[in-house]
Amino acid sequence: MIFDPGSMAQGDAYKLIVGSVLPRPIAFVSTRSLGGVDNLAPFSFFTVVCAKPLTICFAPMRKGPLALEKDTLANIRSTKEFVVNVVDEAFARQMNLCSAEFEPEVSEFDVSGLTRVPSAVVRPFRVAESPVNMECTLHQIVDVSDQPGGGSLVIGTVVRVHLRDDLYDNGRVRLD
Repeated sequence: MIFDPGSMAQGDAYKLIVGSVLPRPIAFVSTRSLGGVDNLAPFSFFTVVCAKPLTICFAPMRKGPLALEKDTLANIRSTKEFVVNVVDEAFARQMNLCSAEFEPEVSEFDVSGLTRVPSAVVRPFRVAESPVNMECTLHQIVDVSDQPGGGSLVIGTVVRVHLRDDLYDNGRVRLD
């Protein structure tokens, strides 16, 4: 089969790409608003950019038919900081709770029951249940589209990595 993404409905194009790019790691991103509200949201478009400087990226899509910017992106634009928390099966259910749309004044930490842990360098909290946390400062935001289904690419410089002790083995990370 051959598909022309330009002629497909946004939802169908989304299903095609998320079903084709596998495995797809999840960036479970924690941010803090200027008003001090902690935000926590999963993003399924996430990868490494380079090792020097250690750089990662994720791509928040716009929400709903009005293509509104997600709280995560708005927070990063204003504070220039975020944390990517790696998800494992032990708290996947709580991560899924955070994928719902909440008002900006609602903290997904409170909704999910996940535990806030202070970061070493950035203001947003880390998720204590996560085996790996990457504290990041904003390098760049590339706005690709402001249409429904559109989004932005958030590129962050990793300034601290927190790794659960039992996962470090002779210079390697074990996530089995």
